[in-house]
Amino acid sequence: MPEKGFSYSRGFFEDLVDSAIAHATKLGATDAAAEASEGCGLSVSVRKGELENVERNRDKSLGITVYVGKKRGNAATSDFSQGAIERTVQAAFDIARFTAEDKFAGLPAARDIAKTHPDLDLFHPWSINSEDAALLALRCEAAALSTSRRITNSEGAGVSAQQSHFFSAHTAGFRGGYASSRHSMSVAPIASSPGKKGDMQRDAWYSSMRDAADLASPESVGRYAAERALSRLKSRKIKTCHCPVLFESPLAAGLLGGFVQAISGGALYRKSTFLLDSLGKPVFPDHIDISEDPFTAKGKGSSPFDSEGVKVKARQVVDAGIVQGYFLSTYTARKLGMRTTGNAGGSHNLVMSSRQTAAEDDLDEMLRKLGTGLFVTELMGQGVNYVTGDYSRGASGFWVEKGEIAFPVEEITIAGNLKDMLMDIQAVGSDVYNYGAKSVGSILLKRMKIAGS
Repeated sequence: MPEKGFSYSRGFFEDLVDSAIAHATKLGATDAAAEASEGCGLSVSVRKGELENVERNRDKSLGITVYVGKKRGNAATSDFSQGAIERTVQAAFDIARFTAEDKFAGLPAARDIAKTHPDLDLFHPWSINSEDAALLALRCEAAALSTSRRITNSEGAGVSAQQSHFFSAHTAGFRGGYASSRHSMSVAPIASSPGKKGDMQRDAWYSSMRDAADLASPESVGRYAAERALSRLKSRKIKTCHCPVLFESPLAAGLLGGFVQAISGGALYRKSTFLLDSLGKPVFPDHIDISEDPFTAKGKGSSPFDSEGVKVKARQVVDAGIVQGYFLSTYTARKLGMRTTGNAGGSHNLVMSSRQTAAEDDLDEMLRKLGTGLFVTELMGQGVNYVTGDYSRGASGFWVEKGEIAFPVEEITIAGNLKDMLMDIQAVGSDVYNYGAKSVGSILLKRMKIAGS
């Protein structure tokens, strides 16, 4: 029987995958891998106290990868009939036959395949109906609108309940799959200054969890989003300068993401990264550590194996500022003459910390550490060059003087080089925020260029 909310059972998916692999072998494939998956969910949005959209999604897929020697082909279908499966496998086989040979192509080595698959408590179906979801979204938006008379408009609020499951296998000996869920609530209020024409500011906040019971309350999400929007009223530019910069913790996770991208296999073997050959070398100051743990219960980046069925493990990625390991899949590891790290599909629950951080280093204390400089709360654009490390992005936030917020700031650009920025981390706050598969507190950088008026 299918699990709650799904149309297909684990057993059905196993048969589907086995059938696809068997047909690939019959055609003459030397190796094959297949994955069957299903996802479904509900998304509801409201605006100004009225229901806007109710969306239900349900999708399914069977993907097949075929190897003919060192030639690889893949194809996918959403039709689970036997005829469609055979045609999809044939398409993947034909692609493999006529594609160029790649000596690094192939399934993972037997020694790297995950044999045990611990239950990481990732599946918490939320059987909420559209009416109740709309009521939660309305409560969230109402809390934002009632925070202050200066909250005059809203871009809306939303509630989403999503779940999925899959099963995959390949001829190198892997078999496995699991179900997972992700639920969220969000709101985006707009604040305006009375009597000041054109002074309007928008901000947003959200809560996202595997288990709906762990979501923040609609009222707390709404109020906090409103407070963020209100705090940005009467923003102004500042003059071009060089100064210390404090990244709010959600944005600090983006700096950690930039580091991950720079030491990931694809960038490394293509030599398109500013952190080439950084293994065993200092990239951060010696008080910085970064750990990875795929086995965190309910973790947004948790998984008992990677997307190739390879073993994952808890490890220290950065120890005292020195890079201890890259993020590699089977293919990228072979290109580099190394061994997979179990990161096909991405990183797993990264935590960045400083050995200097004390429990009392909350945001207020981090502002005091900043002294006089810029506190960044929003970044815009994609101005990061991962080949050179050059970093230039539109920003807004607050100007801080003597450890106290002086006034909000907008229409500025912050610029530097990621290599210097990572090495210039002065402190990491205890105000840890989890952004997807990354957790980090606010980050204080020694110095950046601010382009203003």
